[in-house]
Amino acid sequence: MGWLYIALLAVAVVIVIAAEWPRLETRFGLESRRSRERARRKASLKLLRTESDDFAASVERDLANLPTTNDRR
Repeated sequence: MGWLYIALLAVAVVIVIAAEWPRLETRFGLESRRSRERARRKASLKLLRTESDDFAASVERDLANLPTTNDRR
């Protein structure tokens, strides 16, 4: 009779694992491992100041220094 309880317990464990497999796959599967590695790589990146940033700053400076007229006719 003891073997029957062990077999029923094993079947119950298999059923629970089969029911929860999609959730377990998203948490521990290959795709989640890739996303964790990608997040780790992205965290180590740093933003560099480029020439386009310097150009944009110089254009803003030039526009601010342009003479303006307030003629209202």
